[in-house]
Amino acid sequence: MDRKKKLLIVSHAPSPNTLTLRNAVAQGAGHEDIENVEVTVLAPLDAGPDDVLACDAIILGTTENLGYMSGALKDFFDRSYYPCLEKTQGLPFAYYIRAGHDGTGTQRAIESITTGLRWKVVQEPLLCRGEYRDEFEEQCCELGMYVAASLDAGLF
Repeated sequence: MDRKKKLLIVSHAPSPNTLTLRNAVAQGAGHEDIENVEVTVLAPLDAGPDDVLACDAIILGTTENLGYMSGALKDFFDRSYYPCLEKTQGLPFAYYIRAGHDGTGTQRAIESITTGLRWKVVQEPLLCRGEYRDEFEEQCCELGMYVAASLDAGLF
């Protein structure tokens, strides 16, 4: 039997709402019909280059902080960038942003770093903008399910 593919979820969840979104991504990724994917969920300060080097795909989650990604996710990138630079080119990834405003600065920052890493975005970014809405949870669940199911099917 082939080894299970590894999906890493690195998400900053400083509030009950953002924790709910992170859990929704993990729930979708762990859907019962997805059989060959092992899901690991880590906070950015607990994740590092070894986790990225061991995964087959990654989902990033962050809050919008002053028009930028969370400091915790930026710290994750700072610690992981150079150790992963030459070894993770083409890594499939997706991300979501919990944005109180428009999320464009956060999106630009993530795109800049992941472009430098030469990671491959496999799903349009999910921007959960404005006041918190319950539909964000469904969207995050679908994001996790899409990435895990695609990984399971060998699409990337």
